[in-house]
Amino acid sequence: MQRDLLRSSALALAFVGSIGLAAAQQPPPPADAQQQSQQEKAQQTPSGKMGAEEPSSHTPNAKPQENAVFVNGALAVPGAPANTDTVPAKFSKKNAADDELIIVAYTFKTLTDDERRAIYQALKGQPTGSTFNADVGTELPPGIELRPVPNEVAARVPQTKDYRYAVANDRVLLVGTSRIVVGVFTDASATP
Repeated sequence: MQRDLLRSSALALAFVGSIGLAAAQQPPPPADAQQQSQQEKAQQTPSGKMGAEEPSSHTPNAKPQENAVFVNGALAVPGAPANTDTVPAKFSKKNAADDELIIVAYTFKTLTDDERRAIYQALKGQPTGSTFNADVGTELPPGIELRPVPNEVAARVPQTKDYRYAVANDRVLLVGTSRIVVGVFTDASATP
């Protein structure tokens, strides 16, 4: 008997709960005309328009203020460095190009011209395995022989330690552990 009473109570609770859930899922009643007009008027006030869009979003050619601290994302105070890494890419060609680099190639972005020349001069005379052309981000095929960067070069340019290299078409290619080219060094220039 007690079991039947428990079963009946559980069924009654489930029924009441399902009615409450069904009532909660029904859409609210439509607003009457007076409520609707009040909502529309509230949206026309300055406080009702707040946050709809940024005030400067429609002024692309606005002149910066004469005493502005930032101009186009760059610090515009006397003595501030020009074209730093903090300037947005849309205002800096250098930063836009940096954004295109693969992450491991960013290591060689900061090399000086002397360090780039040292890498090229030390490794350019090595024999080439086969003729191929590769740029930063290219994965070299398994048939391309890679050699470890000599200790003398790694001592002069520490960033090259633990990398391998190949020489192809008068270009020195630094390669990471996954056979992806992370630096290309030529006679005239050396780009990461």
